[in-house]
Amino acid sequence: MTSTPNAIPEILTHVDAGVMTITINRLDKKNSITSAMYGAMADALAAAHEDNSVRAVVIQGHESIFSAGNDISDFLNKPPSTREAPVFRFMRGISSFAKPVVAAVCGPAVGIGTTMLLHCDLVYAGDNAAFSMPFVNLGLCPELASSLLLPQLMGYPRAAEALLLGEPFMAETALELGLINRIVPPTEVNALAQRQAQKLAAKPLSALIETKRLMKKGNASVLSERIAEENASFGRLLQSPASREAFTAFIEKRKPDFSKC
Repeated sequence: MTSTPNAIPEILTHVDAGVMTITINRLDKKNSITSAMYGAMADALAAAHEDNSVRAVVIQGHESIFSAGNDISDFLNKPPSTREAPVFRFMRGISSFAKPVVAAVCGPAVGIGTTMLLHCDLVYAGDNAAFSMPFVNLGLCPELASSLLLPQLMGYPRAAEALLLGEPFMAETALELGLINRIVPPTEVNALAQRQAQKLAAKPLSALIETKRLMKKGNASVLSERIAEENASFGRLLQSPASREAFTAFIEKRKPDFSKC
């Protein structure tokens, strides 16, 4: 087992038997993701892409929580402003990653904690998993091509419910919708993801890569375009009165008032 060089304490990475494991490790902050953490995950994916000994990647959190999404304070203090911002590098890295990606999800998976799963090939969830994409509730719009991929996966009515209302849905619904592959007890999720990744790592890498490419070919030409369009809209909405009210209310721990927005 080897550690990768760009890890930070909040993002742990190691490689063992052909599998790189990326662990979101900020439990005291509900695994909310900072700019530095996005950078570390982007670097890890880039290293996995270049390393031919890495044949699969696992992304996991804790058995009590996967991720609460963006760290709001960090996000407001350091909003992404260029194409090379860490969050955008992570988005490009996971959406174009050629090798199989397995996710292990327990507890809340909020915002990008859910949308990143749309770019994973296998997703295993604890029976305590809760998925939500509350972008509209923050005066924002979807990201990571979720406005494209969710309607394809769920059908428009279910995607509209998830994105326009932004309410959580549980593991059983996620399984029904095709977002996840299997539900197991939270204490078993990470181990199951590792077993499945080891199965992938034992297979011919060229065949894995080509099979994944062919399955994703229909979206390949529009995926990066949709991510860029979402990011532009996201940045514009971030400056809107509705978004300022949403974030102010969040910080002040009150319900937002959008009546004048």
